[in-house]
Amino acid sequence: MPEIKATANKIARRLSDAGHVTYFAGGCVRDLLLGKEPKDYDIATSATPDEVIALFPKADPIGAHFGVILVREKGLPFEIATFRHDGSYHDGRHPDSVTFSTPEEDAKRRDFTVNGLFQKPETDEIIDFVHGQDDLNTHTLRAIGDPQERFQEDALRLMRAIRFAITLGFKIEQKTWNAVCDTSLLLEKISMERIRDEFSQVLLSPTRARGFDLLTESGLMRYIVPEIYDLIGCEQPPQWHPEGDVYTHTRIMLDMLDDQPTLELALGVLLHDIGKPPTFTYDEADDRIRFNGHDRVGAEMAEKILRKLKYSNKTVESACAMVSNHMNFMNVQHMRTSKVKRFMSRPTFEDEMELHRVDCASSNGFTENYDFLRSKQKEFAAEPLIPEPLITGKDLIDLGMNPGPEFKAILTAIQTEQLEGKINSRDEAMAYVKTQK
Repeated sequence: MPEIKATANKIARRLSDAGHVTYFAGGCVRDLLLGKEPKDYDIATSATPDEVIALFPKADPIGAHFGVILVREKGLPFEIATFRHDGSYHDGRHPDSVTFSTPEEDAKRRDFTVNGLFQKPETDEIIDFVHGQDDLNTHTLRAIGDPQERFQEDALRLMRAIRFAITLGFKIEQKTWNAVCDTSLLLEKISMERIRDEFSQVLLSPTRARGFDLLTESGLMRYIVPEIYDLIGCEQPPQWHPEGDVYTHTRIMLDMLDDQPTLELALGVLLHDIGKPPTFTYDEADDRIRFNGHDRVGAEMAEKILRKLKYSNKTVESACAMVSNHMNFMNVQHMRTSKVKRFMSRPTFEDEMELHRVDCASSNGFTENYDFLRSKQKEFAAEPLIPEPLITGKDLIDLGMNPGPEFKAILTAIQTEQLEGKINSRDEAMAYVKTQK
């Protein structure tokens, strides 16, 4: 995005022309050095918030208390932050106070070395107080200073460590990783909304399977979806799931998803078998493991989990529908045409198809039901799956019927016959009603 860089340069130049030391900071510098196009540019400067506002009178003092001013130019937002040193932290998220300071002190208060780099806008010179360039070169994610202190200051950095590791493809330096594991309980201090946002980014990353493992291995998952740990070691019938336990199955499915799934689909895959551990039984007569009702139980569990994480109603409803319906695919070839059409007309159908695809591909490899439904899509493509009704409740009243619960049953029966191709006109529908009176 050349426009955003040109605009960032213009803002930086206005600050430096006024006599203030001004650098690009953090993620944009990291991405530029990695050959990636930054999505945004953060600016760090010696200018105080008042001095920034004097230069940009329309700026928004969103975080002036922490030295952060939001400037909008050409409709693009830019955060301008004064070089600062953070005081003590007591809430595990925000410093109690800040002191405006030097670039070096500002760099050393940041989270990871690769995010602690500065760049001079006018010359592209890199200012590195934390050896971030070395870690960029070795693809290493390392906390600045003492990692335990960094995580105690802001526990959301625990989640950010996982996200950066998987999105950048970096290994987490051992001391930093040990600190993530040792301080995972600090995540309890963070609001569910913030945890949810970071968790969603992990699930939407093409490398989400690695993120799934890191969250689980570190202990962070205990404060997000603790039910995941019950999937580990939960055996499955080998004739259907030769890949192993439910955790392994879920992980493989996450890995098999396309790079850009919907959030609802990613959550549906994550939770589709969450009901297996509590429904586990062993049938001695058949020498077989069973999970009777795990789709229903799983949908109930999924709703509680997603509500706890403060996901939107739409996201919760869609993901839970996928969990609830994922076992119905085994029956599609035995359904009446009307039921198949209704099955395919649900708003989550395409996401459910993808869930079914990776469910089979990660286990038994059976694609017959998936292929059947794709063939039906082609067969039904010429007309709407659910056509407009041939008659309405008003028509039933006109025939002398009294409104009541039977109206829905009659109209549904007519729709079923219409979907089966047995009723094709309004006259035929009216004639059908008369036979039911």
